[in-house]
Amino acid sequence: MTLPPLSLPSDLASAHAALLAERAARIEAEAEAANAKARLSSTEALIAHLQLLIGKLEREKHGPRRERTQRLIDQLELQLEELVASAAEDEMAAEDAAAKTQTVRAFTRKRPVRKPWPENIERERIVIEAPTTCSCCGGSRLSKLGEDVTETLEEIPRRFKVIETVREKFACRDCEAISQAPAPFHATPRGFLGPNLLATVMFDKFGQHMPLNRQSTRFKCEGIDLSTQTLADQVGHVTFAVKPLFDMIEAHVFQAERLHGDDTTIPILAKGKCTTGRIWVYVRDDQPFAGAAPPAAVFYASRDRRGEHPQRHLADFSGILQADCYNGFNPLFDRTKRQMPATPAFCFAHARRKFFELADVARNARRGKGARPVSPIALEAVKRIDALFAIERDINGLGAAERLAVRQEKSKPLLSDMEEWLRAERASLSRSSSVREPMDYMLSRWADFARYVNDGRICMTNNAAERALRGVACGRKAWLFAGSDRGADRAAVMLTLITTARLNDIDPKAWLADVLARIADLPASRLHELLPWRWKEQMTTAIAAAA
Repeated sequence: MTLPPLSLPSDLASAHAALLAERAARIEAEAEAANAKARLSSTEALIAHLQLLIGKLEREKHGPRRERTQRLIDQLELQLEELVASAAEDEMAAEDAAAKTQTVRAFTRKRPVRKPWPENIERERIVIEAPTTCSCCGGSRLSKLGEDVTETLEEIPRRFKVIETVREKFACRDCEAISQAPAPFHATPRGFLGPNLLATVMFDKFGQHMPLNRQSTRFKCEGIDLSTQTLADQVGHVTFAVKPLFDMIEAHVFQAERLHGDDTTIPILAKGKCTTGRIWVYVRDDQPFAGAAPPAAVFYASRDRRGEHPQRHLADFSGILQADCYNGFNPLFDRTKRQMPATPAFCFAHARRKFFELADVARNARRGKGARPVSPIALEAVKRIDALFAIERDINGLGAAERLAVRQEKSKPLLSDMEEWLRAERASLSRSSSVREPMDYMLSRWADFARYVNDGRICMTNNAAERALRGVACGRKAWLFAGSDRGADRAAVMLTLITTARLNDIDPKAWLADVLARIADLPASRLHELLPWRWKEQMTTAIAAAA
């Protein structure tokens, strides 16, 4: 097919008009294209936002124990961040393109409703000088009708100040003795940092996982020269100062009837190389069965994972220990070795995870031809465990007696049926079957897995301990390793305080600042007032009284 020859104008004026028309059409087409691109970016951001909402709703529905849900939510949030940024760029490009035309209207993306600012936020009022003459007629007889206020959120860079405390000296005219007020208190010996700044350093290091060398660099950018050595010196002093609180939290944790215990790796520097040490955590959390005791967690550090460490930590504990099936805990349950042994209660989340790996359809689809076939037995096991979890979600937060009654009525028959099914399926499996291992993992310890249906205080999982260790798992990617065994022990002390504050729904940084301001003035008999749950009660009472 041949195209007709292009007709061109014969005179200069017609050619000029044709060029202008062509240019206007091109600009209009570019504006339309920019609008379409901005509209597409906005739609993609909206889809990502809706997917994120669906993920969060599914997490609320199925509980925090569901595998991969939190990781998926984190990925969706990162994706949404990038898509919104791209949509904003494309919207600005569409506005620039539309401004060059008379016919195309720029696309405007629908934005989420802005949340109100906090009531106690600092405000600065800037009044623009009012006009003195009318912009229309030039008259000077103007009367105020009202005002329009434009709110802009701005940041004030972190401010530092030096507090000069003056202590005047007086000499006695009779005995020549000198009288002077005592020196102001510093949280650390020979210290020169205030409690709020110390709390910032400690919380950034152990709560936000920002090493001291990076903190030092940030301070220097803000005009304050605090070397890493200076900051490390203060960290050592603060850790020593708050050690009595660690001891009280430790005592409170091991008074519990039931504990969650777990551990995770922590690289520890030793003679030019890193060894794989361990951080251990024991969590007291009675909230699932409506217990009155406040939640708390205690951390310990060790250079290895030998069983002697948890056995030393739990030497005087004789309650219920919820944990994974780590062999180092076994001597704690041995009645022949301990007069008052602990009682094991193993974690269904660990057991389910082993089945879930063999039943993960989505992962197998990603692996393609190299994927192993999905095990129907593992898939059925996951469904049966999920049915038990569904019952637990309905009774979470009820009293122990109520939980026990529901479990006896609903969970116990399902659990008995699951045991019979597992044993029947296990008998028919070949030695090479991959599902044998997770089945043996449960069946060899069935009484300890099933104990929860006979005690309303026990949880189905050990997720309370895993959640307490999540910060360590994320943080070690930032600080890489602990500098020494002593450094790991200091981290354990501060993690105990920060995690316990978070478990009690208080701001760890604000609490630490108040502790460091008051701890030296309080006698030992009143140190318990600084414990996070006591501190929270005092703050609530003070706020109510002020209102």
